[in-house]
Order: sequence, then C-alpha cells, then structure tokens
Amino acid sequence: MLGAWRGLRSEAGGARALRVGAAADKAAMPIHMLKIISGAPETALPSHLQRVDSKYLQLGCDHANKYFKGTVTLSYPLIKLGNGTDSFKITLQDMENSCSRTSSINILLLGKMAKDCAKVVHQGDTLLIAGFNLATSPSASEDGRHCCHLEVSEEAGSTIYIYTKSSPITASEIASTPVALKYTYTPLNHLTGGTTVNLYGVVKFFKPPYISKGTDYCSVVTLVDQSNVKLTCTLFNGNLDALPKIYKIGDIVRFHRIKIREYNGQIQGVTSIGFASLTFDGTPGAAIIPRASSKLYTFTDEEQKTIEELRVWGSSNLSISGPAVKLSGVQPKLYFDLTCQLIGKAEMDGSSFLLKVWDGTKCSYQSWKVPVESRDLEGDKVLIHKLRNLTVDILVYDNHVQLAKSLKVGSFLRIYSLHAKQACPENQADVLYIEFHLHGGTGYGRGFGVLPESNPDVKELKSFLDSVDLTEHQNVETVSSMELDSTSDSVSNSEVYLERCQQLSVTVLTDHQDLNETALNTILNNPAPQQYRIRAKLRTFKPQKLYQSIKLYCSKCNSLQEVPDGDDFDFILQDSAATLPNPELHNKLWYDSAVWNTEHPKQRTIAVHFVKHNEMVQEPGNCLIMVEGGTQKEIMKLTRRFKGVIPVRSMQEDLELLDLSAPFLLQGKIRHYGCKQCSKPKTIKSLHFLSEEEHPSWEPSEVAQILGIKPLQYAFVMEFTLVDGTGELNAYLFDYEKFFQIPACEVLSSDLLQKKMEATMNSLSSPKRKIDDLPWLECVIRSYTVRDGTEQRVCYQIFDTTVAEDVV
Repeated sequence: MLGAWRGLRSEAGGARALRVGAAADKAAMPIHMLKIISGAPETALPSHLQRVDSKYLQLGCDHANKYFKGTVTLSYPLIKLGNGTDSFKITLQDMENSCSRTSSINILLLGKMAKDCAKVVHQGDTLLIAGFNLATSPSASEDGRHCCHLEVSEEAGSTIYIYTKSSPITASEIASTPVALKYTYTPLNHLTGGTTVNLYGVVKFFKPPYISKGTDYCSVVTLVDQSNVKLTCTLFNGNLDALPKIYKIGDIVRFHRIKIREYNGQIQGVTSIGFASLTFDGTPGAAIIPRASSKLYTFTDEEQKTIEELRVWGSSNLSISGPAVKLSGVQPKLYFDLTCQLIGKAEMDGSSFLLKVWDGTKCSYQSWKVPVESRDLEGDKVLIHKLRNLTVDILVYDNHVQLAKSLKVGSFLRIYSLHAKQACPENQADVLYIEFHLHGGTGYGRGFGVLPESNPDVKELKSFLDSVDLTEHQNVETVSSMELDSTSDSVSNSEVYLERCQQLSVTVLTDHQDLNETALNTILNNPAPQQYRIRAKLRTFKPQKLYQSIKLYCSKCNSLQEVPDGDDFDFILQDSAATLPNPELHNKLWYDSAVWNTEHPKQRTIAVHFVKHNEMVQEPGNCLIMVEGGTQKEIMKLTRRFKGVIPVRSMQEDLELLDLSAPFLLQGKIRHYGCKQCSKPKTIKSLHFLSEEEHPSWEPSEVAQILGIKPLQYAFVMEFTLVDGTGELNAYLFDYEKFFQIPACEVLSSDLLQKKMEATMNSLSSPKRKIDDLPWLECVIRSYTVRDGTEQRVCYQIFDTTVAEDVV
C-alpha cells in the first residue's frame, strides 16, 4: 500500500513538492502545490484516481483509488492529542454537492502532516485529499456535518494537493484566497431546534459584551426580520473581537453557523464551532461596510441587496431610538446612552471604577466630581485639568469593572443605560446635582463598548471636539466642578461615598415611564389585572431574617421551595459513598480519572473524573470535574480550584447524578439545583457533546439542558407593606437580581452581600425611624387574582423596580 502511494507521488510530474521544516530535511513531503492554468491543474492527477462525492463516502466502502476535493471553510488550532500526536482539524465544503446537508465534512490530519499543513493551509484554499481513512465523526450530531470524517497521515500514505492560481510558491509565500461560497440563509420563522444555520436579522435589543461567570466574553442579541419572528441569541467567545460588533439597535447582523436549540418551548441561538458574524449599520443610505468577527469572509452583491431590504424594513417596523443624548441635554433620573471620549480613569475599590469622559458639551446641571487622589488617576493631568468644566465622572460597578480597567485613555466609548442620579450635598438640600452611574448587571442592555475611529458617530464627535473653544470654559468655576469632600482627611473617599449613598437611598423605575402615578386607595378599589405606578413608603417587610427570603423557583411548574441546607447534602453524599466507584467507568474517551483511598475518619474511595476538551484535560480554571465518594467539605475545596463540580455515583453502565435534592452542579460557592418534578435526568455521557464544543463554557443552563435537568432559579420572595397617606397595600416582591442589584444565587454564600441587603432594607424601612423620615419609593406594581379555596382574592406584585443605591 505504501509503495503504491509512493508511486502516486512520483507520477505527479510537474507538480512541485512543498518542503516544510528544517533545511536539513531533504525528503519531499506528501504535500503538493498544483498550479491552475485556465481553470485546470497544470499537471494531471494519476489516472487511476477517481473523485468521490461526499454523499458516497460510507464506512466499509473501498476508497483506495478515490480522492476527495473541497474548499476549506474552517480551520482549527494545531493541538496535541493525549498520546502526544499532533492533530490539525479542517472542514471542507464539497462544491459539487453543496446543497446537501452532508456536503461539509471534517478532516483530521495527524502527525507530521498535521504540523506541516497547519503552516500552509488557510480558509478558502481548495484541497484534494487521497489516501485517507474514513471513520465515524463524533461531532456530527452537533455540527450537522457528514456522519464520517477523513483521517489523513503519512503513515496511511496520504497525499494532499493544494491548488494555486499563480506560479508555484514556497510555504512562506502562501496566502489564503477567499472563495465566494454560496451560502443559504434561513428566515427566522423557519428555524427549528437541533440545526446549525446561517441567517440575517435586524437587532431589536442587545447587551454589549461582558465577562461571563466563566472566562469567556458573552453577548446577548435579539433579532427580528420580515417574518416578524424574534430570535434571542446568547454568544460566547474567549476573544472579545470574535463577537459581533453591534453598536446600536437597528444594526443588521449576518450569522454563519449559529446553532439553534429549543429551550422551555422557545427557539434560541447559541454559538457553535465555526461561528462567524458580520455587522452592518442599519441606517438606510449609509455605506455598507461590514464589521467582521474574522479576517476572512465572503460578501456578494446579492447579500448587499439583502442588507438594503432589511434597512428599509427595519426603519419602518422597529422603534429605533434617535441620536444618543448629549451631556448638555441630560436631566435628573434619566437613563440614556452616551457617546464620549475617555480622558481619565482610576480604580476606586474592588467593586467600582471611575471613568472621566467628555462629549464637548457642558452638563446643564452641577455634576459630582468623585474624590480621587491625583496619583491614582491615569491620564494626561494637564488635559484633565484643562477640561475639568466639560468632563463628568462616571462610576461603573461590579461586572463592568474588569472591562473598564482594560480601556485605553483617549478611546471613544458608547455607554448604554447610563443613570443620571439626582442627589444633593450634605446640609445643602437646596443644591441639586447629578451623579452618573453605570450600575452592575446587564439588564436593559446596560454596559459599554469601544467604538473604532472609523465609526460615523466617532468621526462626527471628533470633528465637534476639535471645534470646541476651550478658553471660554477655563475660568468658569461653578459648583459643578466642586470636590464634594468636606469631611476630614481621616475619612477615606470610599467611606464618604458609602455614607452619601446610604442617605440618598431611593428606588427607580426601569421601565413603564409612561404610567401615571396612582394613589393606593384607588388601586385597592380597582379590579384586577392592571399595572400601576406608585409613590409610597415601606412600613414593614417580611421576612425580617433576610436570608429566609431566598427561595428556589421552577419556571415550568411555578413551584417554590426552600434552599436545602448543608446537612441534607452531607446525608446524600454519605449515602452515595456506600457505592464504590466502578473501575470499568474510569478513563473514558472524553474524561480521565483519578482514584485514591482516604484513611480518616474511615476508609473511603474517592474518584475524580476530569472532562477533556480536544482530547486534553484543560487548566483547572476551565475544567469540569465529576466526583464520586467525596464529602461536602472536600467537594467545596474542589470548587475553589475547578470550573465546576458535578457529584455523581457509579452505576453498572454509566455514571449518574445523585438525588436531585443535591445540587447537580457546583460552581464556586453557588449550588445549582434541579426541579424533581420537571427534570428528566439523562446519563452523564451526554456531557460528551458539550465537551466537543469549540469553547465549552460549562454554564449551568448548558449543563442542565444536556443532562435533562430543569434548573431551579434562586429568587427573592418578600412581602412589603406600603403606605402613601391614602391607604395601605401589601405587595409581593418576586425578583432574581433587579430590585437589590444583587444576584439572589450569591446571597446565601456571601456575608458581604447579606450585609449590603440588610443595609438596603434598613435604609428603606426601620422600626427606629418615623414613617415621615423614611424615603419615598417609586415602584411599578401589578394586580392579579388568585383562588383561595372557593373564593378569589386580589394580590399585588412589585416588578421592574430597582433600588438605586449604588453601594449595592
């Protein structure tokens, strides 16, 4: 067999062998460049070789005299397998059979050929592969490609020909040549779960990229098209630049290889292997310039027509907001988007960060200047002083801090859902000023992004900034530039800020600004269901022990249950430890296992199974592990080191989850539980599909779905007694994180968050304060009816309301 393939290489005639590697390596490699003249290779292939279509590639068939030809649509990084062998994976598109679902096939190159090809094969190249082995593709069900893949190596006598359209070139001269592939795009009303598709859509809502609880960046975007169907996509990538560059509602995106799944009866989009995007300005008449997530892409005249049609449709059917608000137009209590330039930044504490920005206009209200030491402020001190009357200070919190740290002074930003908070200095109730806050979380698209200098809005802003006459602002000292630091030097800036925020505790509406304020006695006399905007004070609340307000909620069966305590978990772990780990279930294809025995207090056998990715165990911070026989204390230690921990036990044929009274996944200090009634647990081997994702995030929702678990959500459940002078009304608070700006799932494991929650409630309602001294709460409530035995009664729920206390 090897002799036959050596003969094949010698018959290549004028084909030039590409030599890759050390200069001392004189042997011709089985990688050839074929020159294309007038659409045909300069040198004919061996006559005994016949081309095979992807649809005729089947296990058990003889492919000895066959070759496969296709265009490279994807290539993956060179990796090493568990046995140390180099592996390089590419995807080829069979152009003769491009309409078929199986026309795209994975190619796995092994050994030295993998290492050599990784240097010279690029997306868009046309390849001919002979001497391949055919094997079952383990990822076919996930990526939707051919059920088999080709295995290529020198040991198998494989040969690869790379077609070029110019004279033969050396490895250092090879450049990728994009090929205009014909892609099919699926309308949003034709999407079905379990498929991977290409699509176009207009952005109806988006969350700028933020750092997820893993190591990846995450972005959420909701799309619509002419079918009036809505699709929400959750996109993850470890590289920020690989996510869509969306700047505003109305932008148009093109997604290639987006995976469609059905979850809770709704169609969703998630990133899959090979995901790529283009983003376009959705303004009719604007230049059609793609913002690409990868360097190589195709874009045809036909697709340009698609963009123009979507622009016309979007401008007529979407409520696309107008230009972002300028600082000169900001009003108190406003949530707005701001396009600006960063001129200074400083780290305040672990949960907040300062940005000094300007947009060339002067805020018509006095603005608070955050106390900060000059040595801690990054930026041109001369310029910062020069612009002191035109800049505003923005404090960003929590999940936005890490991104804020990475910003370069001088860059142009668009900040979304920025809060202009009304405040006043101590003992100066008649002086009104504004504080600017970007609160934690991503609700209502909260976040920020860096705009490139090629962006039309940036070009307009730069032109305007250049025209600003700074001299007329140099000698105007107003209270807007005052440093509100009248306290003694012994009090730190953070303590001053904390005290001020506690004194200014209020709530704000996050939506429904169009509702008029309604008195409580009117609400009590109106039928349900209805929605109201109210202004009231909080007389009392239940439960007084705030940790008791944390419940577990199932959105499918609407059940509420208490969060299990540690004793319950310990009991389940002790019971499962009675079953010894099954050695036949160790060291499977997709996980490695380690087993040891403990000595004290009594001997136990512990097994830890490390889930692999690309056939390798990942770094602990990215690695998911499964644990058998461990105690609660041992498992919690592992959660500090590994990405996630799944408690399991051995059965005869596979590992399985414990009783759902125990968490199905632990990440850090958070325990994730599943609903016993709505879950249909699958075997652990289902995780194999997630491990094959290009960037497995191990997000709880992904793990739950693949394991057949309906996850329970942590929620705050409280009862508020509200009064406004006209009546008294009991309203329920059912919230995940919006009201307190604290994730309910983190409260039970954090003393700091419990103290923040306690401080918030004490500022809203305290038995030590008179009702007249309590702050007014602006809330949105809804009325609804429930059946109580044979009678119906009206209940009330607070929603779309946030405590605007920035220490939370």
